[in-house]
Amino acid sequence: MNKYALIFCLILNILAGGNVFAQDYRVGEGDVLKVTVYDHDDLTTTSRVSGDGFIDFPLIGHIEVKGQTITQITDRISLLLSDGYVVKPQVTIFIQEFKSKKAFIIGEVKNPGLYVLPGQTTFLALLSEAGGLNKDAGDKAIIKRKAGVSDNQEDIITVDLKDLIEKGDTSLDVMIADGDSVYVTKAGVFYVTGEVKKPDAYKCEEGTTVIKAITMAGGFSDKASKGKVKIVRKVDGKEEVLEKVKMDEPVLPDDVIIVPESFF
Repeated sequence: MNKYALIFCLILNILAGGNVFAQDYRVGEGDVLKVTVYDHDDLTTTSRVSGDGFIDFPLIGHIEVKGQTITQITDRISLLLSDGYVVKPQVTIFIQEFKSKKAFIIGEVKNPGLYVLPGQTTFLALLSEAGGLNKDAGDKAIIKRKAGVSDNQEDIITVDLKDLIEKGDTSLDVMIADGDSVYVTKAGVFYVTGEVKKPDAYKCEEGTTVIKAITMAGGFSDKASKGKVKIVRKVDGKEEVLEKVKMDEPVLPDDVIIVPESFF
């Protein structure tokens, strides 16, 4: 299964559990709630959560809902209605619009920007909303999250995209919180030039060696001097030339692999 098919399957699983997630979602300003009471159509109400965290409901009036879960609000309305209004009320609440929770996703995604979080949104669901990964995406996503009451305090969460997407490790599919900033890194590249069949820039992945890099570049040409491969590498801002490198030498981002021509 390729990585895009795997993403699709994982997201389907997430969406299938959406009703469960909604019960734990904490309502906020701007959310729109539809409240129904079984066998009492006259009490069906659609109300947007006000700036001070209230909705209006027939018979009861103002009800504070901000910061409460759907289950808590349901229990609260049921209790108030049962106090002289409705016998054993059966209340159902549906979140018609999610407006209170938002997160940024930027970097190597197709549609970076600010997104509303529909209930408990996972990283993969947010990535799907942003159109998925660009071809130049790296192996990591960085999530910055506010910690404590100070805006200057942040928690940093690193998501290994290779393990999550290619290996299907769903334990890495973290929940996205209100105010999160998600950055999908760009992959480092290396360059292969000289006597190879497809000289070009290539995505640098963990574990790439010189022989793998040359294979990615189509292999040696007939004129290649296979024993004299060089790497031009930046070290502390200065270029160094590694002569006659071994085929199992690890390749680093920004390396330039040079395959010289054999004159014999």
